[in-house]
Amino acid sequence: MPLTRRSEAIPPQILLLVGIASVQFGAAFAGTLFAEAGPAGVVLLRLAFASVILLALTRPRLAGRSRRDLRAAVIFGLVLAAMNWSFYESLDRLPLGAAVTVEFIGPLGVAIAGSRKPLDLLWVALAGGGVALLAFGGSNQSLDPVGLLLAALAGAFWAAYILLSQRVGSDFAGLDGLAIALTLGTLVMIPAGVADGGSALLRPGVLLGGLGVAVLSSLIPYSLELIALRRLSAAAFGLLMSVEPAFGALAGMLVLSQQPQLRTVAAIVMVVVASAGTTIEASRSATGRAVGRAAGQGAAGDVPTGPDPNEPRPGWPDPGRPAPTGQPTPLG
Repeated sequence: MPLTRRSEAIPPQILLLVGIASVQFGAAFAGTLFAEAGPAGVVLLRLAFASVILLALTRPRLAGRSRRDLRAAVIFGLVLAAMNWSFYESLDRLPLGAAVTVEFIGPLGVAIAGSRKPLDLLWVALAGGGVALLAFGGSNQSLDPVGLLLAALAGAFWAAYILLSQRVGSDFAGLDGLAIALTLGTLVMIPAGVADGGSALLRPGVLLGGLGVAVLSSLIPYSLELIALRRLSAAAFGLLMSVEPAFGALAGMLVLSQQPQLRTVAAIVMVVVASAGTTIEASRSATGRAVGRAAGQGAAGDVPTGPDPNEPRPGWPDPGRPAPTGQPTPLG
């Protein structure tokens, strides 16, 4: 697929940042549709348009797929629907910056669980501090307890999404797995979406808005994240996603007129520094491994010494994931 091939030439960090900006501005625009179609109705439109577009582009085939692969795609679709629905319900009750920062406990948890170096823990701590500042200092409005619980639930589904993205991205060619998952997610959301949105889902203005939200919040970010995850570990992905609350606050300011406070600005600086730190560290680690390989080959007379255990393996594209053992994983 041309989009996939071109994206593979772009650093995965850049792909993620573009996806983050897209999904947060998409969420801000989605909030403007809640009064007409409701959160569930907007989720239905978002998933439906995204699945139709992606199905037309990829034309995925189910024939020849193992039950394990299909089961992973089904679970991925359920997680996508649940993650979007719970987040939009929280966004209907909370400011965008607060909703995003509470939801961020999901990827932050993945980053903490996958951290192996002391310096990684420093970036996690810095990002966590920024998230806390943004959550409690970004708005003068009182925070709805139900909204906070829904945002936390969305964060749990977000963590599952990170891990499932790696699995589905490895098992399916191109974006086929994502297209299948979005279609399943759409089917799951039909009852709730129709009940919440009703006849408003057929209005031209709402349909056009839903299409825009689908492109910004689903098609662009999920595609870029799925491609980037083939070259990033789950821990690195979680750390890079630390800029998500900052982009959420920015989108809320520009689209929803939610003015940031001084503490919000400080939080943004903290999460951006954390994201930059992990990106620089990842680059240095990759350079160090390359230099080490060159030195080792030179000392051995350029004779290959076998596969580097720190290098990606076929079917398991990053060292942050375990090598296959023949046993099913919890997500298998």
